[in-house]
Amino acid sequence: VASTSTIPSQIDQGRIVHHVSVRTRVSVNPAKLKSLRQRWNVRPSEMSKKTLNPIRAIVDGMKLTPNPEKPMIALSIGDPTVFGNMPTDDTVLQAVKEAIDSHKYNGYAPSVGYQKSREAVANFYSCPEAPLEDKDVILTSGCSQAIELAISVLCNPGDNILVPRPGFSLYKTLAVSMGIQVKHYNLLPEKSWEIDLQHLESLIDDKTACLIVNNPSNPCGSVFSREHQHKILSVASRNCIPILADEIYGDMVFPGCDFQPLAPLSSDVPILSCGGLAKRWLVPGWRMGWILIHDRNDIFGTGIREGLVKLSQRILGPCTVVQGALESILNDTPPEFYQGTISFLKSNSEICFSELSTVPGLNPVMPSGAMYIMVRIEMEHFPDFQNDVEFTERLVTEQSVFCLPATAFEYPNFFRIVVTVPEEMMIEACIRIREFCARHYRPRSQDSHELDQ
Repeated sequence: VASTSTIPSQIDQGRIVHHVSVRTRVSVNPAKLKSLRQRWNVRPSEMSKKTLNPIRAIVDGMKLTPNPEKPMIALSIGDPTVFGNMPTDDTVLQAVKEAIDSHKYNGYAPSVGYQKSREAVANFYSCPEAPLEDKDVILTSGCSQAIELAISVLCNPGDNILVPRPGFSLYKTLAVSMGIQVKHYNLLPEKSWEIDLQHLESLIDDKTACLIVNNPSNPCGSVFSREHQHKILSVASRNCIPILADEIYGDMVFPGCDFQPLAPLSSDVPILSCGGLAKRWLVPGWRMGWILIHDRNDIFGTGIREGLVKLSQRILGPCTVVQGALESILNDTPPEFYQGTISFLKSNSEICFSELSTVPGLNPVMPSGAMYIMVRIEMEHFPDFQNDVEFTERLVTEQSVFCLPATAFEYPNFFRIVVTVPEEMMIEACIRIREFCARHYRPRSQDSHELDQ
């Protein structure tokens, strides 16, 4: 154990003489330390021990040593701000500056958010089929907290929730830490990642408390049709299961594809819709999210609303400065900003899909929105690797390109690419992925025999 003694600062002939720290080593008997720990008996909570982020668990265990001869290209992080090529709009920045200069937003707000800010969100998302008022909006610290509050208010320990596979890993991280069982329903890559509805319904039992629907999807970049969403609602209605709709990417949809929020399509299923500023406005670090309570038939009653209010009081709400800017952000951001973002994401997705579609052993699935593209690895053609984790690990080592192995999303033998990087970086990454696959691709023995003939 190191101890530090300090000699105070002195003034010597007009010069400041700074203090000097002297470190000495004091030995402590290990047996005594162990005895002290046992006497205090301080232990981590069961919740902390149950909390595990699959992405961190997998990535932290990977041997990620980039090729020193090639600059790193990270296609793994779902943060559109990383490379600086996708700034938010000036009107968004100006709204926050004005909120700061007003000096009105330096104190505590109500835990569910300022009424004026909640009204702004309600007005922005309200429609005749699913009307909203300020009382139907809970402001949260990012969409992640919105998801946490929604799960917390709907589920008890011992309940189960239905989660997409592949799907955003946070659902499982939150649920398991709360003692809630996770049941994964399958998405179908051959049907542009639609839900396997038969499989979904087979998982429901008397302990199922919530169905999570993520549309548009992370990690798939898929967007469900209205027809498919009606079928999802039918399953929920038949089984009386409320829905948590994660729609954080709701406005990141490519031209020619129609995004329809789930709530306006529902005649009876109560829905907690989670969203926020992070992705559409390209400000994930501002931590502004919300829950929209859609319950036209009063199935939730007062209990769920009151529960959400009580749960929100645990951290006293999101950033007040961003709340103060929220009305202007929602109403004054020019449409050209959104259009520019979506046009860029679609272009990069098309480049990536086109380039990787012609790489032997890879099968990308073209997205319709969000910021991601999923790529299947025909592992039988890559005998050098046992799985997607080893494949992506070696891709870093040899080509300095980091893609997230889809094992992190409970879906092995795929990897996810983030398409927010600058175009020239996207092209370079695809070239390197092609080189990597060409080096390691092996035809199956039957293919080799046909080639010989």
